[in-house]
Amino acid sequence: MKAILVLLLCTLFVLRVEAQHKKTQNVIFISIDGYRWQEIFNGADTSLLNNKKYRKQDSAEVYNKYWAADTAARREKLMPFFWKYIAKNGQLYGNRNVGNLVNLRNKYWFSYPGRSETICGYYDPKINSNSYPDNPNENVFEFINKQPGYKGKVATIAGWDAVKHIVNRNRNHMPLINPFEEVQGTHLTEAQQLANEMQNYLPNYFGTSVRWDANTYAIAKTYLSANHPKAMYIDFVDPDDLGHAGQYDYYLDAAHYLDAMIAGLWKYLQADSFYKDKTTLVICPDHGRGVGSQWTGHGSGSAHSNETWLVVMGPDTPALGEIKTTSQIFQDQIAQTIANLLSFEFKTDHPVGAPVKTAIK
Repeated sequence: MKAILVLLLCTLFVLRVEAQHKKTQNVIFISIDGYRWQEIFNGADTSLLNNKKYRKQDSAEVYNKYWAADTAARREKLMPFFWKYIAKNGQLYGNRNVGNLVNLRNKYWFSYPGRSETICGYYDPKINSNSYPDNPNENVFEFINKQPGYKGKVATIAGWDAVKHIVNRNRNHMPLINPFEEVQGTHLTEAQQLANEMQNYLPNYFGTSVRWDANTYAIAKTYLSANHPKAMYIDFVDPDDLGHAGQYDYYLDAAHYLDAMIAGLWKYLQADSFYKDKTTLVICPDHGRGVGSQWTGHGSGSAHSNETWLVVMGPDTPALGEIKTTSQIFQDQIAQTIANLLSFEFKTDHPVGAPVKTAIK
């Protein structure tokens, strides 16, 4: 009996020491709907840029913004923060040109199943529609919200209204700001009031089920500043909407300004003592897209749209930059990775994918 007690105490001590060695106390998870790995790692695709069918802007202007003959220069022009900063201080997975693979586990390859797999760490074959009702599966943010010190400190800012079902707001009642919903409170900052208001002042070009990413960014950033959540899920959608519309030049613009928004978020996090050197960014899409004439769509009928990517950057993630080793990651591993970064093990009543171990010291 005494030997068992000693063993248990030693195990608890080891776990506590490991937890103390983790510097990450906060996680910001960013989903970028339908953004392809091809643009992340190759930059602008000339086969699409050269096709007038997919371009609304003057070709010379678009080429000046995003074209370079060298792949490294081209991708840096498109996403300078990713390649000038994250590539030096974090990790980028998913360059299939070098055999580094990230894939969906689910067979549907579109938005609700992709987001659900990512945050639940589980491919549920019953989730087969974007109009699926409330998700029956627990997600990692619900799990985090139950942990000591995190209750009421977890929030979602969503650019697509189905996210309320994906995270199952009706079950967990966690803060979630969907398109055209406002942050509530009697002591909102002036910036929060303006962010609430501004989302109503852009054309509803893609309908009222989505909100432009500029407005989602403003709501998320002002929420971070005012409320200091310890875990946040930010859901961006512009690349998918513009991709479906066949507007490749604007799709590239969306990628470029999302890169700038992520840079702005990181600059803020590193300037706030609550977050500085204690926060990890995790970024990925919910699915990929087709290639060539199928680039506007995704789903099981569009080959390659199960191909995704992953970015992790924070104090517990080795600064390995672009990962060029031959390896395979699946989207259902991201939830456990988020939990492990916070020194938790995500356990629930459904299976959870293993963490991406190389992303954590």
